[in-house]
This record gives sequence, C-alpha cells and structure tokens, in this order.
Amino acid sequence: MIERFLETVRRIAGGDDAPQPENQTAIAAATLMMEVAWADHHIADDELTSIRRTLADLFALDAETVESIIEESRAHQDESVGLYSFTRTLTEAWDEEARFRLVAAMWELALQDTSLHSFEEHMIRKIAELLYVSHSRFIAAKQLARQNIKSGGHVRSE
Repeated sequence: MIERFLETVRRIAGGDDAPQPENQTAIAAATLMMEVAWADHHIADDELTSIRRTLADLFALDAETVESIIEESRAHQDESVGLYSFTRTLTEAWDEEARFRLVAAMWELALQDTSLHSFEEHMIRKIAELLYVSHSRFIAAKQLARQNIKSGGHVRSE
C-alpha cells in the first residue's frame, strides 16, 4: 500500500523519470475543484456538471477528454495525496490571472446551491493561498462568482 502511495506521489509530483500526463494542468485544476465539491462530503450532480463546464471552457476540451480528466482527478482525490503537487503544477504553468479564474470557478461551484458550507469556503481559501492568489483577489473572485451566478454565466477563459 505504501509503495502504491509513493508511486502515485512520484507520478503526480512529476519526478525525473515519471511520464508527464498530456493534460497535467487540467488534471490539477479538476482535482482541486473536486476537493472543493467534496468539502461537504457529497459531490452533487450539478457540481459535476459545473466542473465539466469549467474544464471545457478553461481548457477548450471536448466532452470525452473532460470525462477522462474527471476520472483521473477522482483517482487522485481518492488517493488523498494532498493539494500541494496540484497547486504547484498550476503556479508553475499559469499566470496570476489564470489562477484567479480557477478560484472564481471554485467559488461558483461552492455557491451554486445557494448555501455555502464552511468547509467549502475553507478549502477554497486554502487552495487560493497555495496558488498565491492574494486575499483581495480571493474576495474579488467570490464577488465575480456571485455576479456570474446571478447573470446565468460562468467563468470562462480569455
């Protein structure tokens, strides 16, 4: 069991001899979004729909690729290897604006059912800190998410 865990950590962390997944940033983003959805210990169908839509929009992916990435992210989530390797992947690959958009998408995910669970907010705050999104941008992402929900829109790549 420990060997499987270490193998998973090496694969996710991208060790020198570990193959790099084709959609590494999308998998990292999906895994973080799954953590937010799971924060209240239940992933609803509408949350999965929101994650699918966000992945398709942010990464310009087709439905089949999105499903593959969600399955991969569920495996990472089940293995509970922590958040750092995923946030590191994104901080190395993305600028601050892209990380901000992901935090806004996480807020939309948490706010879509009109009841924000404290565990969801805590998870988003923790991820935002690991993504080096400032507190003021963290709040701005929450406000953007609320506006998007009211207008029926959602976070999109630019």
